Amino acid sequence: MPAEHLAALLSARWGEPVAISGLKRFHGGSARQTYRFDATGASGRHEALVLRRDPPASLIETDRFTEFAALQAFHGSAVPVPEPVACETAAFGSPGFLMREVPGGMAAGLLEPEPYGAHAAAIGAQLFTALGHIHRADPAAAGLASVAAADAARLRLDHWRRAFEADRFRPEPIVEAAFRWLARTPVPAAQRVCVVHGDFRSGNVLHDGAGRLLAVLDWEMVHAGDPLEDLAWACDPLWSHMSGRPGATLPLREAVAAWEAASGLAFDAGAFRWWQVFAQAMGATIWISAAREIVDGRSHDPVLAFAGTLPYRFHMVTLSRLLEERW
Repeated sequence: MPAEHLAALLSARWGEPVAISGLKRFHGGSARQTYRFDATGASGRHEALVLRRDPPASLIETDRFTEFAALQAFHGSAVPVPEPVACETAAFGSPGFLMREVPGGMAAGLLEPEPYGAHAAAIGAQLFTALGHIHRADPAAAGLASVAAADAARLRLDHWRRAFEADRFRPEPIVEAAFRWLARTPVPAAQRVCVVHGDFRSGNVLHDGAGRLLAVLDWEMVHAGDPLEDLAWACDPLWSHMSGRPGATLPLREAVAAWEAASGLAFDAGAFRWWQVFAQAMGATIWISAAREIVDGRSHDPVLAFAGTLPYRFHMVTLSRLLEERW
């Protein structure tokens, strides 16, 4: 990422020469390349900024303008998000956007046991309350096209089944069985069509290490749909850090209670079971797509290589167990 591209853009926006320093890429994002840097103007103005731009290959194909619009919609609300700054199609070498850095923020690593320590309950209450507030939001306010409540599940199922069929490169009997089960099992219409974050989990939030949630990140999969889609993904065992608790925070019952209180929705256990299978089928498809990029030689990104191995194997085990319980 050439620093001169950033300097030219910010110089034009600030109306003064801007120097860029400390430009560093964070490895770990799956659908965007993420960089952190300092911008200093000739007047002494200084800002710590984060750039998220499209990579050559990604786990998922998403629209950076939709992600930027979601940040704009939620900034200053009950859902903490980084402050969006600018969205460009060419200024960064590829389409992307700038946002202000969240100072002091840290994210839970996938393999990190008990990432919140003694603050797990406090973070969990804030985490699932924030999710509930997201699910109160009108999709139109975030620039999202709405869907009919009765169609929310089918549309997501069709989307991910197409992605699976497009990217599979070897026999995948467990994932095939999951999609067959989902297709033949009725699911109630969404209680409310709302903003769905799409990738709400422990690794996509920042906390301060002392029990305070600072920001919800990575809105690249945001869409209108059924709020139980987010809840099931947030509670997926892959994000439990081997604790047995959603996001390594609260027990499931308490997490659901916090979400209910904030969202104003009632938890439907039957529908949630459908969305649990969906979440793992979606996850498996994402990991298969990651592996396909490596196998086809389109990418050598270690993030994609990791996603196509350990998370894939984890979901093969947990998904087979879910299907055995439900078949």
